[in-house]
Amino acid sequence: MLTLENIDAGYGPTTILQDVSLDVKAGEIVTIVGANGAGKTTTLRTIVGQILPRRGKITFQGEDITRLHAHEVVDRGIILVPEGRQLFPDMTVRENLQMGTYRKSARADQESRLEEVLTLFPRVRERLDQNAASLSGGEQQMVAIARGMMAKPTILMFDEPSLGLAPIIVTQVFDVVRQIAATGTTVLIVEQNVFTTLSVADRGYVLENGSIVLADTAAALLKNDHIRRAYLGI
Repeated sequence: MLTLENIDAGYGPTTILQDVSLDVKAGEIVTIVGANGAGKTTTLRTIVGQILPRRGKITFQGEDITRLHAHEVVDRGIILVPEGRQLFPDMTVRENLQMGTYRKSARADQESRLEEVLTLFPRVRERLDQNAASLSGGEQQMVAIARGMMAKPTILMFDEPSLGLAPIIVTQVFDVVRQIAATGTTVLIVEQNVFTTLSVADRGYVLENGSIVLADTAAALLKNDHIRRAYLGI
């Protein structure tokens, strides 16, 4: 479904990603794990067209999307739930969710889509008329994910969904990720929380200093000696 081939990318004169190749198949949960500064967010920003790669190719459902602008990438169903939620704090939860229907195909059936999403997020339903700023961090994360689902994603990408959340809320967030995948939506997650994200993923890539250093099934990566020493403290 989504393939990156030999991607180099960065900011200004600085190269962050070096020869990054990965693929995500339809229906999978795939994760990119690594330490802070490894290049995980840069990878997602390159996929969604916020950064143009200096070298390499990005393909989505057989189409070369390497040079597409961000709004064109979104139109193809590649949706990013950004780090830090990035909600509109002075707007209600309902208004934030409506902002998710920027794709034409999502706008056409906004109300029915809203009902589907709220069925998946009952706590969000309870908060529809509250301003986003009044919600807890965990509730805001749920709204951010729900907003992404409002866009009818073919692939939903998460940037550090556990950041700043209490452990019990992290568990709830990843339970939601499982539910989203069960609806048929493909999922790509970047995370520092290696154990939790590998526990829900089908496959994983380990990104270190802008390069992929390991790729395997999630189960195999959890048993990998390098992963256990470097990321799990075992």
